[in-house]
Amino acid sequence: MVEIQRQPVIFLGEGAQRVVGRDAQRLNILVARAVANVVRTTLGPKGMDKMLVDELGDITITNDGATILNEMSIEHPAGKIMVEVAKTQDEEAGDGTTTAVVVAGELLGNAEKLLDQEIHPSIIIKGYRMATEEAVKILNEIADPVDIHDEETLKKIAMTTMTGKATEAREKLAEIVVEAIKLVAEEVDGKIVIDTDQIKIEKKQGGSLSDTQLVKGIVIDKERVHPQMPKRVENAKIALINSALEVKETETDARINITSPEQLQAFIEQEERMIKEMVDKIVEAGANVVFVQKGIDDLAQHFLAKAGILAVRRVKKSDMEKLARATGAKIVTRIEDLSPEDLGEAELVEERKVAGESMIFVEGCKNPKAVTILVRGGAEHVVDEAERAIKDAIGAVTSAIESGKVLAGGGAPEMAVAVRLRDYAQKVGGKEQLAIEAFADALEVIPRTLAETAGMDPVDTIVKLRSIHAKEKDGKYYGVDVFEGEIRNMKERNVLEPLKVKTQAIISASEAAQLILRIDDIIAASKKESKEEESESETEFD
Repeated sequence: MVEIQRQPVIFLGEGAQRVVGRDAQRLNILVARAVANVVRTTLGPKGMDKMLVDELGDITITNDGATILNEMSIEHPAGKIMVEVAKTQDEEAGDGTTTAVVVAGELLGNAEKLLDQEIHPSIIIKGYRMATEEAVKILNEIADPVDIHDEETLKKIAMTTMTGKATEAREKLAEIVVEAIKLVAEEVDGKIVIDTDQIKIEKKQGGSLSDTQLVKGIVIDKERVHPQMPKRVENAKIALINSALEVKETETDARINITSPEQLQAFIEQEERMIKEMVDKIVEAGANVVFVQKGIDDLAQHFLAKAGILAVRRVKKSDMEKLARATGAKIVTRIEDLSPEDLGEAELVEERKVAGESMIFVEGCKNPKAVTILVRGGAEHVVDEAERAIKDAIGAVTSAIESGKVLAGGGAPEMAVAVRLRDYAQKVGGKEQLAIEAFADALEVIPRTLAETAGMDPVDTIVKLRSIHAKEKDGKYYGVDVFEGEIRNMKERNVLEPLKVKTQAIISASEAAQLILRIDDIIAASKKESKEEESESETEFD
């Protein structure tokens, strides 16, 4: 009986791999830390960029954490969890992806040291959970209030987010971002609601970053359908139609028998009459600009041009919805139902050449609830990175308005939380105390990394910061000034970050670390080297 019990029991399929216990934990922690180390050097204004080349040879140059992790082909499940951390951070807060991933990596590194001291993963997980809750409370306490009318503070938040990405025209881009958000913001039940999807980012290579502009309306990457149509329409009355301006084919199978030239002529004339009626209905409604989601028949183009109407076809559904919000027009499905009340208004609709390509500008909308940022730049990579910087800034400023609180940057909040967490750990006691202290140490990776990228001594920096945060009354504002290479009051240096970015980063990082620490068994099925494919190829050769 004993002999039988000692027999290894095989219950997995052929080629399946299994890693158990400490080996599984070590492997997962190793992979997660390796992923965190990839993005760590990109942290902060002095962070380095990464060049990513995909299978097709397309190049991406960026220091945006979410973009780097998305572009990397990460196979290991623990690595994929780290990618999820970046995605969550990007979707929830719009910025702070690198911070979240780096903190998660450091939490796992510190947890490994505790595992080596024979501390059970459950105790580490409990300590991390307690530390996370306390950290969120501390951040809320040390944050300063901010609202949508405080343009200066919002501009500083946007500039902090864009530092290291679009450095040349930071101030101008920050102004554009804040103005765009203020235009699309709406008050619902006393709360400010911002739908960032209503800020369209259109990019065109050419010019420089400082040529980037905010259009109080919508820019559409299309041209008018007929050269005889007006290029410029002032005081535009805009119709939005989501059906085609052409004679519909019958949905059922039908055949028309024409036996004489007169019948053919009558058939053609009837088709023309139907198209003419459609165009007449548009003219009757008073529209002088038409955006159509589907096609426009050649004959309809001719009639529209004769009526002096500017028409654009095959406009994307998302653009149609933005045009409706910007101009106040209603999207009409049946042309017969089009009435003057359905039309939107804009001071100017014009076709302009941008970087050698025609684009339609819908400008001067009275109260635009959808706007466009037209990004320009000398090279394709510059434009792409500027677009990423603007998206991050939009996310950060929106987060600041929604949470209504702001923190100093430069690693100051992480340091403040770490110092206060150590005091909290003393009160908790027990083995959980060790996990909370490990959590506090992990947060210090942010100021330490900022010091490293600025060429400062990381140990000296951390020691000085700990001392200032423990003693000074305004210690919570002190962080690493990477430009001066000193420890400064970051609020005075105008380096500000939204509270939501920091809380979300700590929560996401902690949850990912806890998830990975819970795993003590990895069972990986063998990748099927399709026998079916092999047999198929054999039969082909036969």
